[in-house]
Amino acid sequence: MPILPGKTIGILGGGQLGRMFAIAARRMGYRVHALDPTNDCPTGQVADVEINAAYDDVEAAEKFARGVDVVTFEFENVPAQTLTAIQRLRPVHPSPQVLDTCRHRLHEKDFLSRRAFPVTQYRAVNGVEQLASAVHELGSKSILKGADFGYDGKGQVRIEHAENLEKAWRTMGRPVGVLEALVPFDKEISVICARTINGQTSCFEPGENVHVRGILDITSVPADISPRLRLAAIELATAITESLDVVGLLAVEMFVVRENLLINELAPRPHNSGHFSFDACATSQFEQQLRAVCGLPLGDAILFSPAAMANLLGDLWRDGEPDWSRALRADPRIKLHLYGKHTALPGRKMGHLTAIAPWAAEARRIAMQARSALLDERRVHP
Repeated sequence: MPILPGKTIGILGGGQLGRMFAIAARRMGYRVHALDPTNDCPTGQVADVEINAAYDDVEAAEKFARGVDVVTFEFENVPAQTLTAIQRLRPVHPSPQVLDTCRHRLHEKDFLSRRAFPVTQYRAVNGVEQLASAVHELGSKSILKGADFGYDGKGQVRIEHAENLEKAWRTMGRPVGVLEALVPFDKEISVICARTINGQTSCFEPGENVHVRGILDITSVPADISPRLRLAAIELATAITESLDVVGLLAVEMFVVRENLLINELAPRPHNSGHFSFDACATSQFEQQLRAVCGLPLGDAILFSPAAMANLLGDLWRDGEPDWSRALRADPRIKLHLYGKHTALPGRKMGHLTAIAPWAAEARRIAMQARSALLDERRVHP
């Protein structure tokens, strides 16, 4: 039976993804309860109820679960025992099994490799000796990533020379790592796929992503790829989503290597590269997540207009609160989204700008120009 408007959705995690999910849910008439350790978190500012507790507080998680009808998440690193306790009381989508696969790089790559999905060459490593052997096999130009607790470039070390392996291992800082061969890719793209418990799927247009220092900087849609590659990317994302038996969303990051695709990473939740959908699509990724986990038919993910999304990092607050009117004056097609975070830190995602235009390249130019306007020395100081 579908979970209809008027019921209560529980979301694990209090960041910006949960905030935008809560906005979509409230708009459709649902109540939202959020569980997060931080008081007045971005999701909690929008939710009906905010429960502040550590993610490993099983008793608090059980109390949270009893107050809702279904549970989803915007944050992968919830302990397995917490998810198990919640799942005994309420349905959890995507399932803890999906979460366990996607939040651990080695589990994820092994899953994809076993099912013959195209992935970069990789080796599991649990110490400097294994790392040296893996570098010998894959080549000195590679990248070492922590197998868990990694996002926005954290826990990743590029290896250029085999002499620096001990330093690379210490810098990575996790007990298990994954060494990946560096890929000479032409561009990075991502596809976000939604799937219901009945197996209905729907994908958003592939977005073209540019990263700076391991953090997503700009996404533009539609990606500048051939029609054949566009279809292949959508089909690949759909096949992985079905193979994992996802109920909810799956973001699939891919490398474009000439006219071929290699999977980089998976995320079983809304994704930074899908924020454009709030302003440019018939159904946003957040509403699509809501529909999927509630057993409702999926919405149309059609792209109304080419668009671009530019992240706003805490670095912009270096001299005080930015003058947001400068960005909005840059072009009337700019949309400003701020996440309600209290502390701006370098590299921390504080908000984003979205621009729409007749062409993706023009939307990207507008978004970058508006963000550049915020770098002017004139600030509104606190």
